[in-house]
Amino acid sequence: MSETTNQTPVQASSSRKYIILLATVFGLVIAVLLFFYWKQKQDMQEMVDVLNFEKEQLQDEYEDLSIQFDGYQQLDIRNDSLQERLAVEQQRVHDLLEELRITKVTNARRIAELKKELATVRAVMVTYVHQIDSLNRTNARLTEENDNYRRQNREIQQQNTQLQTENTHLAETVTRASMLEITSFEAVMLNKRDKKTRMFSQIQKMEFHFTVGKNITCPPGLKKVYMRLSRPDGELMLKSGNRTFLFENEQIDYSIVQEIEYAGEEISGVMYWPVEEILQKGTYRADFFIDSQLVGTYTFNLKK
Repeated sequence: MSETTNQTPVQASSSRKYIILLATVFGLVIAVLLFFYWKQKQDMQEMVDVLNFEKEQLQDEYEDLSIQFDGYQQLDIRNDSLQERLAVEQQRVHDLLEELRITKVTNARRIAELKKELATVRAVMVTYVHQIDSLNRTNARLTEENDNYRRQNREIQQQNTQLQTENTHLAETVTRASMLEITSFEAVMLNKRDKKTRMFSQIQKMEFHFTVGKNITCPPGLKKVYMRLSRPDGELMLKSGNRTFLFENEQIDYSIVQEIEYAGEEISGVMYWPVEEILQKGTYRADFFIDSQLVGTYTFNLKK
């Protein structure tokens, strides 16, 4: 014989309320847990975003610093030691940048260390920049001084050139001022009795009268007057033997020479040319030289 337990309506209603209460409480707990999970996930995402932003910003700063090092390496620093140190720091920045790129954003400790490394490298960079600026100022000053020296040297050279030119002109002026001059000339044809003749066939000797003009600036003393006598065909009339004198750094032939005692005053002289060749009709030329200078040129005609 079985025994059956029956619940009263009041008891059944109480059980349902309890179950509903438990379900409600359980649902609230689940909702709270889900809320906290969502909130934690959101906070974690925000933290990751912040770390990503900081990493990207740090990476940009490293890249900017690397570009600055590249720029300084392009400068003409003219200091091997400083240039080598710049190259070492540039490589250091490059290595740290590569490490930063492969470092996970969640590795906050290493990123913080890399941030400190960046500050250290920047401080070193500032030191090098000051040194470079100092060198540039020094180089600029030296360049300016060199430019001034070169300009002064050019001015001195120009002054020396001008002075040499002036001295040359002065020397030429003094030379011209002291140069003697044949102021008069006459050619006389003589026969065998040393008498003047107009007969072409009777000419046995040529007599040349000349006058050296007054010049008190010319040093006094014995002077040799050289004459070069040229025929109408341009050939120089010469006697046998080596008869030369210095003119423009060359030894040239002369026809006749006459020595005079010059004292600054006008003086006259006479030269003779014995006719031993067959004369030509036409214009003859007589060039006079004293002290290696051409001092006069005259012509005369012989007619048959």
